[in-house]
Amino acid sequence: MPELPENEAQRLTLERECLNRTIEAVELGDNVSYIELPGGNERARLIGRQFTETRRHGKNIFAGSKTGPWMTVHLGMTGKLIPFDAPDETPDHTKLLIAFEGNRRLAFRCPRKLGHIRIIDDPDEYIGDQKLGPDALEIEKSDFVEIIGTTRSAVKAALLKQDKMAGIGNIWSDEMLFQCGIRPETRADKLDEKTLGASHETMQRILRTVIDTKADYKALPNNWLIRHRKKGEECRRCEGRIDHAKVGGRTAYFCNQHQK
Repeated sequence: MPELPENEAQRLTLERECLNRTIEAVELGDNVSYIELPGGNERARLIGRQFTETRRHGKNIFAGSKTGPWMTVHLGMTGKLIPFDAPDETPDHTKLLIAFEGNRRLAFRCPRKLGHIRIIDDPDEYIGDQKLGPDALEIEKSDFVEIIGTTRSAVKAALLKQDKMAGIGNIWSDEMLFQCGIRPETRADKLDEKTLGASHETMQRILRTVIDTKADYKALPNNWLIRHRKKGEECRRCEGRIDHAKVGGRTAYFCNQHQK
């Protein structure tokens, strides 16, 4: 599932390809009964308007203007925003298609469930209504230490709770703990302040590195877990092997030696 860096890469694509273009049409794709998309009146609010700015908070992408309205996108498990120019063919599994003046188009491709698009008035109000915690890329170290360090659950589970901190999911929580040498089932409130502070620095370094590669995993260092995230693989940081276990209802991958 796309997490913070993947969504930031998508936001940057929107910013580069779709701003300051008048919207002429917003149309639903085929087979959309299972996915939440804006109704006719909501889609009509976008007609004649322009996206003049973008934002992101956690796993939520926003495109709109100071006077609104805004479009908020959650990519779910397999969603992707794809800008293209007509007459190129619309991508398969397109659930929403925005036609801008001229040839530019924006497709929301979503082969599986869980993604959604909503039309809203204000991103900050929406973030509050959704009870999202601070963004993982913007959270201060002291806040991270307080929020995660007072959680009694496993640290892996604590990192996944979007109401505590928004943006981290299964993949990058595993990567963070792998690089920090922390077992995923370790109780978060048992970690000392120094370890939590170092974890915050590692998390933000990882996120920025992934963003810099435009979420191209093959461009990431070979000794990262993401490059060998499979049970039985050799750990590129020690002589251990990659193992997995259920932690907080999710599958966690970790090294059986250097993570303690």
